[in-house]
Amino acid sequence: MIIANEHDIQRKDVLCIRPPGNYSQIDNTMSLLPPEDEGDGVEVAWEDQQRINTFSKLNNRLTDIQDLLKQKNEEKEYYDDLSMELELADSDSEPILYKLGDSFFHLSLRDARKQLKSDLKRYESEIEGLESKKNDCESGMKDLKVQLYAKFGKQINLETGP
Repeated sequence: MIIANEHDIQRKDVLCIRPPGNYSQIDNTMSLLPPEDEGDGVEVAWEDQQRINTFSKLNNRLTDIQDLLKQKNEEKEYYDDLSMELELADSDSEPILYKLGDSFFHLSLRDARKQLKSDLKRYESEIEGLESKKNDCESGMKDLKVQLYAKFGKQINLETGP
């Protein structure tokens, strides 16, 4: 950006106009950190920026996984409740409406129990896979925190949550 004085107004490449004065000193009163946490300004190397970006990606992925885990656990609880209801059902004469995807099917009690058992196994394996991914993200974030806090100290905030 080109800074211009009053006599430069006629130039077409001028982006900002400021009155004449002494601008050699930089005013640091707008610092976001308290004075004791400011430090001496560590330079951010390309590798450090890559670590920060990786931490951010892992943090976003972790949030998505946690949301998905919550959803899968709620669905599994629903299937657990349904399993209890089917155990209490006593007659095989009436077909049961069972939801598969977006459709409902009439199934016998025995077939509904069998389908429910396979659905519960599927949800358990999906939850285990998500838990594993969650642990991988958390361990990666922990390693990056150690590296970044070692270099930047209190000048960087890598804490998540409100």
